[in-house]
Amino acid sequence: MIELLNGRQVDEARSAGRFVAEVLTALQERVQTGTNLLEIDAWAAEMIADAGATSCYLDYAPSFGRGPFGHVICTSVNDAVLHGLPHDYRLRRGDLLSLDFAVSVDGWVADSAVSFTVGGVARPEDQHLIDTTRAALDAGIAAARPGAKVGDISHAVGTVLTGAGYAVNLEFGGHGVGRTMHQDPHIANDGRPGRGFVLRPGMLLAIEPWVMADTNELVVDADGWTLRSATGGRTAHSEHTVAVTSDGPVVLTART
Repeated sequence: MIELLNGRQVDEARSAGRFVAEVLTALQERVQTGTNLLEIDAWAAEMIADAGATSCYLDYAPSFGRGPFGHVICTSVNDAVLHGLPHDYRLRRGDLLSLDFAVSVDGWVADSAVSFTVGGVARPEDQHLIDTTRAALDAGIAAARPGAKVGDISHAVGTVLTGAGYAVNLEFGGHGVGRTMHQDPHIANDGRPGRGFVLRPGMLLAIEPWVMADTNELVVDADGWTLRSATGGRTAHSEHTVAVTSDGPVVLTART
């Protein structure tokens, strides 16, 4: 299913985007060496409750996970790249942490992810991973214009990722959002331009480049959720929720 929002509904969805951006910004500022992943989950849950929002993850139980997820945020560390299940782990200086967060506010979903290193220290190769996913995200957003096709977004993202020397996994990627978290269209992180659904004003898209340092193969952690690099290499993940409008793409989850 693909939802097409009218102008009023897109304006309503901005509240969800702002909240997701505010939470991720607050968490990134609060996380430090020694922070426990379960603390991050608790902080996010508290902010959700205070805002009267609804977590998209707590009861999430898709076929690929060992659900329900049972937490409100994905915390992926180092070789973990997607669906990182919060657990009793204290972050160390230099850990590469990805936070992926999605909620519903007033009936509309926003979804975003950010990667950063803990303690303000980044190895050059880690910073390259992070910078590349951010650049790929920017390229994908720029391609999300009315009349373009989903493949144009995939091609823009993939050009940046492969151009930086990374192999791209096509199993998990971006997706439509609206009143629910995962909708059509699927937005692969590489592809051919001019293919797929035509983008129309009113579509909400979660565009999310992610890469692993030296492979495109994933392995599933024993927790049944966390997806890790098959080689144990570092990973990074960037994501924004974008509204396709007649004036071009509008990033609803932009962080200040």
